Amino acid sequence: MRGEPVDPAVAELIRAGVRVVLAAPPEWVRALDESVLEGTGMNVIAEDPELLEIALATTAANIDHWAAANLAAPGERVSVRAHDDMADFVRDLVRRGLDASTLDSFRTSQNVAWQLWMQVCFTLTDDRDLLRQLLEVTSTSIATYIDDTVRSLAEMIDVARAELAGDTHAQRRAAVALLLEGAPISDARAHAQLGYRLDGPQLAAVISGGARVSAERLESACEAIMQTSGITRRLVVLAGASQLWVWFPAPRVDVADAVRDHGDVWIALGSPGEGREGFRRSHFQALTAHRILQRARADRRAARYDEVRMIDALSDDEKVGDFVAATLGDLLTADPEVAECLRVWFAQRCNASATAERLYTHRNTVVRRLARAEELLPVPLGENAIAVATALEARHWLGVPETPAASGQTTG
Repeated sequence: MRGEPVDPAVAELIRAGVRVVLAAPPEWVRALDESVLEGTGMNVIAEDPELLEIALATTAANIDHWAAANLAAPGERVSVRAHDDMADFVRDLVRRGLDASTLDSFRTSQNVAWQLWMQVCFTLTDDRDLLRQLLEVTSTSIATYIDDTVRSLAEMIDVARAELAGDTHAQRRAAVALLLEGAPISDARAHAQLGYRLDGPQLAAVISGGARVSAERLESACEAIMQTSGITRRLVVLAGASQLWVWFPAPRVDVADAVRDHGDVWIALGSPGEGREGFRRSHFQALTAHRILQRARADRRAARYDEVRMIDALSDDEKVGDFVAATLGDLLTADPEVAECLRVWFAQRCNASATAERLYTHRNTVVRRLARAEELLPVPLGENAIAVATALEARHWLGVPETPAASGQTTG
């Protein structure tokens, strides 16, 4: 890093350029995000929403940190950004078998950032000497900052690998991965590695939170499920920055208390199964339920695969949107309470009193809403009940967007 002071005129140009960067247009942000995913091993991170959120946020924060430092002291060496969540992020990368080669994404981001920065520089001055100094100073500044950051993270990765050499989560994850792939591991060996038996009933869960939800918080939700359900054993694998894979040796569990007391956590359950095959199938079903749950309304915090099995079968988003629009007609854009009343009425076996109790409203209100729904449907309910019930469930879980067929319809 150059030690001589920066020319005051160049310093002002750096400040002017930094102000442009801090107000970067959306296409710049997209270009930088895409560059992050081009690094070695980043496909693993791209497949994990929590890890991806942290990775992209880290890139944005690093750029903001460099920019803020150069506003205050243009051209001077920028310190590595201190970040409380980075240690946990690095440990999770190591648990997934990634190493310092993953830091290649910083180099790909640096290349894109430098191209964008040069575009800015060439708009700041027509003085060739000042432009040369500007590019020289900032090129050194950016390269040194990236080098220092990568070196710091590489040291953190080395420390994490040493700490996790005997980490039980890493060992369990490796063993579970083999079981899920169908590897011929004996039950005795699996039991020895996992401390968990594969015979008997198996019920899988995926417990997750946002990027700010700790593993301890997820464990707390798991413990709440066990306490409410009277279960004393389970297998837990830390599967992501904020995601647990869990197996309970039970045919059913109660998640109501866990959901109530952990409003920042999502809980997805597979269907119960038996033995090794049940262990695998229930897990993949829990992952599917989790994916659907992430697309559901914000107030949905739990889902069982049996609830969303039909939605899983409706896997073509475009066709589902067309089906929902054609089936529900004006009901699609009417008062949401009307559609929800009809959906719950189907779930309560077409019983108005039970529907009123479930919705905490009066039976007469339910009757009025059902009548209004009947008016809005393009085909009489008696002639199309199964399709309407299916469309309502798809809209409820998938949040099917308005399609061209549904546009221009009136509200009710």
